[in-house]
Amino acid sequence: MLGAGPTGALCALALADAGWTVTLHDPLSAAQLSQRSRAYAFNHSSRQLLERLGLWDGLAGVMVPFRRLELCDLGVGTTVPFGIADLPGRCRRTPDAAVGWIALHAPLMAVLLRRLQDHPAIQLRLGATQPVDGAAEPDLVVAADGPHSSCREALGIGLWQLAYRQSCLTAQVELRGSDDDQAWELFRPEGPFAVLPLGQGRFQLVWSAPSSRCRQLESLPAGAFLDGLAGALPDRFQPDALLDEPRAFPLALQLATRLARGRTLLVGESAHRCHPVGGQGLNLCWRDVAELHRQARRVAAGRLPAERLPAAYAWRRWPDLLLTLLATDLLMRLFSNRAPLLLPLRRLALALLAALAPLRRLSLGAMTQGPCRPL
Repeated sequence: MLGAGPTGALCALALADAGWTVTLHDPLSAAQLSQRSRAYAFNHSSRQLLERLGLWDGLAGVMVPFRRLELCDLGVGTTVPFGIADLPGRCRRTPDAAVGWIALHAPLMAVLLRRLQDHPAIQLRLGATQPVDGAAEPDLVVAADGPHSSCREALGIGLWQLAYRQSCLTAQVELRGSDDDQAWELFRPEGPFAVLPLGQGRFQLVWSAPSSRCRQLESLPAGAFLDGLAGALPDRFQPDALLDEPRAFPLALQLATRLARGRTLLVGESAHRCHPVGGQGLNLCWRDVAELHRQARRVAAGRLPAERLPAAYAWRRWPDLLLTLLATDLLMRLFSNRAPLLLPLRRLALALLAALAPLRRLSLGAMTQGPCRPL
């Protein structure tokens, strides 16, 4: 396996759970792998995978649940609240039911790396990208080495990509005006803006805006940044402190032209990237892991030849990938503009969503379990 970030680490644990012996390579050390300052949103598809792998109880301590999600279109002044009652049936019946969860990168990686180190079927080779000389040819190579995957390039697999004019700025702040169990997805004309709870009045911002605006915000001192933030948020929010250094990165839609070649398959951002609207990125990557886990168990049980696993995995992943990338792209284009002709359509769509509980349940189901399993 190549790549030991959140997706690669979970993928190694999933293969080991299915009965495989795994060697995990990454050019970064364990300390370097844990150093990123960012947070992730997790939905029910990710929780269900973690439960199947026996990891949920160990990770629940680093997950901050949110039980309410407010979807606000600031361009038309409409808000749609989502809560536990809008979840699909089996998701809302658990004692600790939540719409979703937020986790910081460092504690998440600490738990995953500890599980990797303790698992007898996993050999960690951090700080190295290549197998040792004389190593046996593996039955399967899994590339989880990120959007600039050297493995994908070495295989000659092409990439469909569309660069957005927006960038994404992330930062952690202290904020008043929202409860600790409440998340926000704000649709602003310049781009979507997520406000995600981290507990104790701290929030992760995922701020999409024109690239020039993000570069400007990234360079501001803390006081000026907070002033700009206050002007971008609705009046109810009052930012008090900046807790880390804002970071901006370009946004793009990317999809590999194929997910497997020979005995190698692509997982996570080595195969795809989407706009962060709706918090689908890591959850989409982890649904790759869930499918690989299913196919690896079939191989271990003798129901699928090992050489057919990459093709079976790719065939099953295409519908979810295409629908999710299309949905996030359409959401961004529909709500990130000031087009007068679209305003009545947005107002009508959100009014129907607010008025019809079955429609809210269908929408939240698609967001939390993936578009191929919304109910």
